[in-house]
Amino acid sequence: MTEPMPTGSRGSEQELLQALQESESRFRAIFDSVHEGIFIHDIDTGAILATNQRAREMFAMSDQELKAVGIAALSEGVPPYTQADAAYWMMRAASGEPQSFEWHARDGRGRLFWVELTMRKALLGRQERLLAVVRDISRRKVQEDELRQNLEHQVQMNRRLEEAQNQLLQSEKMASIGQLAAGVAHELNNPISFVHSNMGSLEAYVRTLFEIIEASRLADGSAEVERLKKAKDYDYIRQDIIQLLGESRDGLERVRKIVGDLKNFSRVDNADWQWADLHKGIDSTLNIVWNELKYKCTVSKQYADLPEVYCLPSQLNQVFMNLLVNAAQAIEERGNITIRTGRQGDKEVWVEVADTGKGIAPENLNRVFEPFFTTKAVGQGTGLGLSLSYGIVVKHQGRIAVASEVGKGSTFRLTIPIHPDLENSAASPK
Repeated sequence: MTEPMPTGSRGSEQELLQALQESESRFRAIFDSVHEGIFIHDIDTGAILATNQRAREMFAMSDQELKAVGIAALSEGVPPYTQADAAYWMMRAASGEPQSFEWHARDGRGRLFWVELTMRKALLGRQERLLAVVRDISRRKVQEDELRQNLEHQVQMNRRLEEAQNQLLQSEKMASIGQLAAGVAHELNNPISFVHSNMGSLEAYVRTLFEIIEASRLADGSAEVERLKKAKDYDYIRQDIIQLLGESRDGLERVRKIVGDLKNFSRVDNADWQWADLHKGIDSTLNIVWNELKYKCTVSKQYADLPEVYCLPSQLNQVFMNLLVNAAQAIEERGNITIRTGRQGDKEVWVEVADTGKGIAPENLNRVFEPFFTTKAVGQGTGLGLSLSYGIVVKHQGRIAVASEVGKGSTFRLTIPIHPDLENSAASPK
């Protein structure tokens, strides 16, 4: 006959059972209230053993449905989001290496969405399980896609703006060259004219020399030759022909230098970033615009010892030309233009163009670099020269400043790095 259990023992058992039920209820409440989806897997087979409320909502399935399907049904199914890929990550997590990765998931309605998965081995109820925490990141991925599209759009817009700026720069350069063309043509015409004239004289001299040579060959004595030499002024021809050849050689050298300066100014042979001597660029530009300056300006150069600069030489030459032409146009009768250069520390160089012209009114100083702003008469300027110069200097990661006093003149100073950081800049070459 079985002895009845003491009343105290029965009460303790009931209290223990009640405590267990309350603990399980609290665990279930916490388990289901977590914002992330939670999957508990068998560590050996990968089968789903339990899910929380958020997991069921996320995948639009009941707990029984989730337990009945495999990982393949909850994934996109296209590499790298297949059953085999999932097995690989689960195997690494089961080996003791916690895993965190993004996954393209599929819910019970067939909707694809992005999740972030954190997977690790855990001891639950004295048994090793595989715990997977799933966070829905679809909104974040949409925002990332929008951000990437916006970034691509900005890159395209920047590229178009740069192309437009380059076209504008080229148009301004052609307009500037057009304004200077008459002066350049005049500079070329002078040596060409006297070389052409010298060629006519040389032709006549050569014919005379041939007559004297032929007479000396046919004459019995030297009297006829001497008479012919005096008649043709042989001594003068002998002296003048050397002078004509020297003048012609100098004229051709002037033509060659002007053409070389034009080429150096435009850098048609190389429009890429390169190491360049700024002094050569300034000198070439000065020769191109010389016809604009020489009748009313005295130009002095105060060059310091500068290293070569990594730059776009033809664009900097455009800046030099704009500053020199503006300086000349600011001088109404006679004046001076001073070009200074210098080095600022180990990383920067500077170029100044100062004039003794009429200066800039204080109210206009802050507007001189605005596009289309000009104080010149209609037809004398587009208002783009200084604006484009500002853009070129900024592209070189430099800066340009102006100081001016009405009636005394202006000084423009541009400062650029010796070697700009093109890797981390929009100024990098395309």
